[in-house]
Amino acid sequence: MKKTLKALLLASTMIAAPATVMAGEIAVIVKTTNSNFWQNVNKGASAAIAGQGEHTMTFNGPAAESAIADELSMVENAINRGVIGIVLAPSDPDALAPAVKKANEAGIPVAIIDSALSDASKGTFQTFLSTDNCAAGKLAATMMIDKVGKEGKVAVMSYVAGVGSEVGRVGCFVDYLKANSKLEVVGPYYSQSQMATALNQTTDVLAANPDLKGIFGANEPTAVGMGRAIVQAGKVGDVVAIGFDGNEDLQAFVKDGTLVATMVQGSYQMGELGVKAILDMVGGKKAEPEIDTGVVAVTKDNIAAPEAKNVLY
Repeated sequence: MKKTLKALLLASTMIAAPATVMAGEIAVIVKTTNSNFWQNVNKGASAAIAGQGEHTMTFNGPAAESAIADELSMVENAINRGVIGIVLAPSDPDALAPAVKKANEAGIPVAIIDSALSDASKGTFQTFLSTDNCAAGKLAATMMIDKVGKEGKVAVMSYVAGVGSEVGRVGCFVDYLKANSKLEVVGPYYSQSQMATALNQTTDVLAANPDLKGIFGANEPTAVGMGRAIVQAGKVGDVVAIGFDGNEDLQAFVKDGTLVATMVQGSYQMGELGVKAILDMVGGKKAEPEIDTGVVAVTKDNIAAPEAKNVLY
């Protein structure tokens, strides 16, 4: 009898063990892994999970930000695996909403980072961590007006129409220009977050608008493509260019004067604080509904300062 009981207990333990390992996974799912910005999110998430014992972290994302169905599938797979939490940068505010709702119904806490979900999704996730994209857009617009004045043309090179971060960032940039100047907005043009597309679009815009005073590139691959087009067209110093995000290419453009500034988000903080928020919730604590991860306007004057070094990647 004792041997039988011992055998049953051992069998039970062997069956339960894999579920325990599975339950310790936090899935970090971003818009694409093919970007230094999102790899910096990975660094922050990895730092947050280090030393957490049984808990592990996986990092995943589609090959391109436009591959919305792929990201949706990744979230659904994470739910089916029984992860203990999800940190998600949604590539589309509506398309990812059903999956987040499904996670919520399964009792899986979700931290949304970078881009908001649709208003209809409120209550299906526990916390939202992001740059205040509207404030960042206004900051870029303020700098643009300071540099080019209140009349002339300014082009807007955007990325994916309708994404939460794009709506705030580009929308507030354009709205601020219209409310505070007589600047004519050319665009926006949408690169689908493809550097080569942004380069070609910017080349065409520069050729079609020889009187262009300023240009705004609203995310990393778009701003890099924009900067390369400005260099190739021989327009460095002739057009006031402001970028967004802070990889090595954009830092080099700031240093050589191709860009007067680049607006840099706390991408590392999104990963780090997102994972920490999930760990807190798993541990029974309540996460703050909204967490601002900040933005820094990096210029040639402050690029070596601690405030810039803390966000550049």
